[in-house]
Amino acid sequence: MIVFDKLWITMKEKGVSTYKLREACGIDSKTIRRLKANENIETKTIDKLCTALDCRIEDIAEYRKE
Repeated sequence: MIVFDKLWITMKEKGVSTYKLREACGIDSKTIRRLKANENIETKTIDKLCTALDCRIEDIAEYRKE
């Protein structure tokens, strides 16, 4: 299972709110909800997140065995 727990930590460290992700980065509120629920998202969304946060994939997501 892919989880996005690290995303919220990275956002806090960089001072980025969900509002900024929605408004400045083009990530819609439905996608934010999906991230919070650890549901599937598109790879282009991961790209947007890494670009907006200037980070690597492992800074926002990780694999956990179910």
